[in-house]
Amino acid sequence: MFPEIAVELKRLSNPALVQLLRVLTRFYLRRADRVVAIGETMRSRLEAKGVQPDKLRVIPNWVDTTMIRPQPRENQWASEHGLGGRFVVMHSGNIGHAQDLDTLIRATASLVDLEHLSVVLVGTGARHADHVALARKLGAEKVSFHGYQPREVLSQSLSSADIHFVGLARGLSGFVVPSRLYGILAAGRPVLAAAEDDSETAQLVREAGCGIVLPPGRPGVLADAIRSAAGGEHDLEEMGRRGRAWVEANADRGVAIGRYRALLSELAHSD
Repeated sequence: MFPEIAVELKRLSNPALVQLLRVLTRFYLRRADRVVAIGETMRSRLEAKGVQPDKLRVIPNWVDTTMIRPQPRENQWASEHGLGGRFVVMHSGNIGHAQDLDTLIRATASLVDLEHLSVVLVGTGARHADHVALARKLGAEKVSFHGYQPREVLSQSLSSADIHFVGLARGLSGFVVPSRLYGILAAGRPVLAAAEDDSETAQLVREAGCGIVLPPGRPGVLADAIRSAAGGEHDLEEMGRRGRAWVEANADRGVAIGRYRALLSELAHSD
């Protein structure tokens, strides 16, 4: 749908291929009866590709809030992974090109004086080995890596963080919307969002009041934010409660299914 993602991430540079993909995308988008965007910025991107505004609908990503629920910070998963008594910053999800995790690792390397800090990266992906190597190169010993967790322990693993990092590389707003944000909010945890101001991620975090928004690609700024969060300068518990309330009202699985049902009903009665 968005070859621009591969271009921004420097994974695709052949001009002829890029143009072909753009032409094909515009062709199929214009033939669609309806096109669903998962955010307002994505809606604007799709309009720019030629989709008529009356064919566009915005239905955000969702999460099953009955499956992922807030758990105590000191839980079995935290204990098993040596996180008891630590201030934990977590990334949980894909470890790829779009997540801006270089910034998190570089920020952590400058926080050696925060003795109780742990930065936990849960998941795997195309850049997992690169990030492991970067952490070793920088001596970022506070960074640890763990594989994807089974669904039945997600509530505990997500709740083991004091705050979650959700990064989105510069230039990707409106093209990528990190779905992991919804699981974090369902677990009642606050967010450090390193994303451009016009991204769905930044807009959601500000609307819900569930975290701190930072520019992407700025390790020094991120390090300062982690330091202030660890120092008690923010009410992280209240941010987490606001996030849980927001996701229950706006992004629960049942809410999203209702929106899709309404869309399908509209299509069924449009002739």
